[in-house]
Amino acid sequence: MKKWKTIIGFGILLCMLILPSCSKKTDVKEDAPFIYGLNTERTGLKKINYKIQEKDPLKAAKAMLKEMNTPSTDIDYMNAIPKKVKVQKCELEGQILKIDFNDAYYDIPKLEEKLVQAAIVKSLVKIDGVSALWMTVNGTEMTASDGRPLGYLTDDDYVRNIGESVSTYQTETFTLYFANDAGDRLIPCEYNVKYNSNTPKEKLIVEKLLNGPQKGKGKPTLNPDTVLLGVTIKDGICYVNFDGQFLNAQVDVKPEITIHSIVNSLIDGTVASKVQITVNGEKNVMYKQMVDLTKPFQRDNDWIMEDEPS
Repeated sequence: MKKWKTIIGFGILLCMLILPSCSKKTDVKEDAPFIYGLNTERTGLKKINYKIQEKDPLKAAKAMLKEMNTPSTDIDYMNAIPKKVKVQKCELEGQILKIDFNDAYYDIPKLEEKLVQAAIVKSLVKIDGVSALWMTVNGTEMTASDGRPLGYLTDDDYVRNIGESVSTYQTETFTLYFANDAGDRLIPCEYNVKYNSNTPKEKLIVEKLLNGPQKGKGKPTLNPDTVLLGVTIKDGICYVNFDGQFLNAQVDVKPEITIHSIVNSLIDGTVASKVQITVNGEKNVMYKQMVDLTKPFQRDNDWIMEDEPS
């Protein structure tokens, strides 16, 4: 009898030790750290328990990508990155994580690709020191269904992919800075804008600047052919990425006016305290051979025209 009690007791103890380790990875408690996988049908995202161990953001990113590429042993989810898709290069420039995949990425079904992108982006931006992603396949930038480059990708780009946010509309007053007639001073202009709550304010502001001022409210400061590749805010810095048309200035204003129309508008209208401007992801650029874009800019009131009606 004592022998059987000993065996039963040992069995209970063994079960107690084993059961916690057998809990499902998809049982994510509130406020617990996680990354995203795909559901078994690969039609939606699934939260997976995952704790970032590495302090270095690049090492943390590489470890996370490896985890997302490892086939799941849990029947409740699938790994977000298919097994044959490999990361060829992963590097961090500032707070922009650049990832290059092999050709196997093109084998991902189109309907599934958006979910794969969402899982990767929404997981990796959880890392401190990573504000946005720039993804390529064999060095070629990924494009959207309409052929336009994806540019910088942030959590905001995929907020509706898993129904985490309800789309609503709201109205807000923004102060945008355009040029005076001489092109050597900034004019603050107030705009009442109704917009989708899923649209980041920083994106809305830059798009409004690209559209130019309303009639009688200043002079354009940006080449309207410029394409906004991405804009995001992380740790108080707004990162704005334009395509090469940004350098082909078609507006008769001082270079500083163009730069600070962007900077002052974004700092006034968002939580950012600085603005980093890049061209095709590069910040080692001289705008019009006069303005160095290497470092982030702060708000500058010296370029604003005093007592100018808006």
